[in-house]
Amino acid sequence: MKKLIWNTFKHSPSVFSVALLMAGSAIAAETPLQNVGTDEGSVNQNLAQGPIEIAQAFDSRPMPMDDPSLAPVGVSDLDNGEYMDQVTSVTQLSDVQPTDWAFQALQSLVERYGCIAGYPDGTYKGNRAMTRFEFAAGLNACLDRITELIAAATTNLVTREDLAVLQRLQEEFAAELAALRGRVDSLEARTAELEANQFSTTTKLNGEVLFWLSDTWGERAAGRGVAKSDEDKTETSFAYRVRLNFDTSFTGKDRLRTRLQARNVPNYSDRDLTNTLMTRLATDDDLDDDFELDKLAYRFPLLDGKGEIELAANGYGLDDFIGPITPFDSSGSGSISRFGRFNPIYYRSPSDTGVKFAYAFNDAIQLTVGYAAPDAEDPREGRGVFNGGFSGFGQFTIEPNENLAFQVGYVRTFHPKNDVNLTGSTGSFKARDPFDGTRTSADSINFEAQWKITDGFQIGGWAGTLFARPEDDSDTDDITILTGALTLAFPDLLKEGSLGGIIVGVPPIVTDGGDDDDLKDDDTSIHIEILYRFQMNDNIAITPALFVITNPNHIEDNDTLWVGSVRTQFRF
Repeated sequence: MKKLIWNTFKHSPSVFSVALLMAGSAIAAETPLQNVGTDEGSVNQNLAQGPIEIAQAFDSRPMPMDDPSLAPVGVSDLDNGEYMDQVTSVTQLSDVQPTDWAFQALQSLVERYGCIAGYPDGTYKGNRAMTRFEFAAGLNACLDRITELIAAATTNLVTREDLAVLQRLQEEFAAELAALRGRVDSLEARTAELEANQFSTTTKLNGEVLFWLSDTWGERAAGRGVAKSDEDKTETSFAYRVRLNFDTSFTGKDRLRTRLQARNVPNYSDRDLTNTLMTRLATDDDLDDDFELDKLAYRFPLLDGKGEIELAANGYGLDDFIGPITPFDSSGSGSISRFGRFNPIYYRSPSDTGVKFAYAFNDAIQLTVGYAAPDAEDPREGRGVFNGGFSGFGQFTIEPNENLAFQVGYVRTFHPKNDVNLTGSTGSFKARDPFDGTRTSADSINFEAQWKITDGFQIGGWAGTLFARPEDDSDTDDITILTGALTLAFPDLLKEGSLGGIIVGVPPIVTDGGDDDDLKDDDTSIHIEILYRFQMNDNIAITPALFVITNPNHIEDNDTLWVGSVRTQFRF
């Protein structure tokens, strides 16, 4: 075999290079496009759910079904490139120089046979290794090209020596060529079957089901005019959540997401239960079992793939537009608590409908800006797109290397009368609505960081500050609300794809009441959460978890509350 190849190169380098170099072209042609918005999973990004990678923090989620964008576009997604067209000159290959030993062979192949292609970045990658199957694939492609030339009566381009050598190579690789043809025939048959039975030519369906067993322990907390209770007011509950995502693409790079959802997860903050927002689960509601349109949004790339626009018509929060980098943000596979997912005074700002623009300056820095409104569909006075509540936001995502990531963001919000919620229903009742329903504006600053110290340990957290003021023509000073958390993540703990986690933080608290000391919270609550997501397989994960709230409602006289949960996730 070695003697044959050497003699081939010695007597006809052009023909030998056709097979050798076309193998590289075949490999390049098989590399999948990295399109903006193809996830997914996202839905289907990281279905196997390997270790959390900081390098993927911009776009990836611990589990795809909660994919806020579901995941916002990442720097790596924004930096797209198309495959090169057929090379017409060897100078188009940036990593091929006239001094290279294969330069003349490549030049001859381009000029005589026209069967060389490069990678999207304009390189040929001639030094990479290849298998016999790859060699056979390149040889087969070259044979097809020569057959076309002969059929077109351009035999002056193909010499007898070339044909003789190609015949010997074809005989030598007959087994590999036959195997490749068999694979192609099998793929064609499978493709035909899928096309005949597919759900849609443009739409993919994927889903998630959660089974959620939970309970709380401890005396009901005092707050918002409700007295402290000396007994546990909750019973063990078993609930569910169902999500169906329909992801449609019209160009291969855009995505229209339509999500249907039904759930009946209990809200433990009710007055007759724990009477504190600090016990809320990651996803809960008012026990309404009806299916509803939970999300509807369309996104598409622009500016040669470095930019992206996303338009949301329903169900989008700021965490969907500008996703957190914490590994615990998913409501289906991350933190079991509402507070533990991300900074609530930033990501839970007023939002439902909106638009965002993301732009990647380079591989390390991305800017996202946008505008969202919670009542855009309501034409009444004080509502609508521009005359009701809103959030105007901007955020820088910075990833200096694959082990480190930061996010710095700002949001300006307005809350209409009797519809004020500064903390996304977390923290104290004072912090949620400090001015008793008066129209309120606020400025919120968010800082996040994640550092992957080893493949099995990642440390991070967030800190947020919010400055709020009533919009009632008074001279009331701004009040200050703070929140923050430290997160420890243990990817692949005990089993690949699993995740251990510890979250310790302070739910939103009023630390400065301005000129009214009564607005200030008296004490400080601490949120401590521990969880372990056991990834049974690609489709099923079980998460036992527990979180503890000291001094609920930031009131020292309130006894500690405990919330336990076993969440089972099914994905399909």
